[in-house]
Amino acid sequence: MATAAKRATIYLESNLHKALRLKAVETSRSVSELVNEAVRVSLSEDAGEPLISHDEMIKRLKERRSRK
Repeated sequence: MATAAKRATIYLESNLHKALRLKAVETSRSVSELVNEAVRVSLSEDAGEPLISHDEMIKRLKERRSRK
């Protein structure tokens, strides 16, 4: 991996874990590489959605609450 990695514990369904290990062997990549790529793709799909700060979210929630 090109960047410093952080360790995380994740729990996969048995069938997903088996499929992931098989794909790792078939593609000569590590399970970590495959998981990192899948997470990166998922997050990039979300990138099109606008992000707001925590403070802005609280402000919006309070405004909605006061309108009720």
